[in-house]
Amino acid sequence: MYKEELSIISQAVLNEIEGYEFYKMAGNQASTEGTKEAFLELANEELKHADYLKKLWGKLSNGGEVSVEEIIDSGVEIPSPEIYRWDKIDKSSASVAMSVFGIGMQMEQASIDFYEEAKQKVRSKASIELFDLLIGWENVHLKQF
Repeated sequence: MYKEELSIISQAVLNEIEGYEFYKMAGNQASTEGTKEAFLELANEELKHADYLKKLWGKLSNGGEVSVEEIIDSGVEIPSPEIYRWDKIDKSSASVAMSVFGIGMQMEQASIDFYEEAKQKVRSKASIELFDLLIGWENVHLKQF
């Protein structure tokens, strides 16, 4: 019934977990508290995304329906915490921060591209709304960088 959606959501969960691991590693290696805080906050947001997607996968895999309203009212909000600010980065380690931020931007853009492609593979309005929500999540992170 939702075979394509379940496959895409499974990949999305893996993507979010990999993002969590990357941002956690970056945070643990940060040289300043502000940079560490920024990456660990982003890591936590990736975990929230993964949890939401796991619940959604469970519901769909058990034959449940997901309405457009449930997707829109997912309860997962991503307000900008204003943590990606250059005044929080130690200027002596700016090249490391730039590298990590650059990789982060590439990861977020790859996620956006993944969900854009996913939208082309599904037909239901709810599925399209789901992928639009996920694109929105990733856009928030991309804009933060």
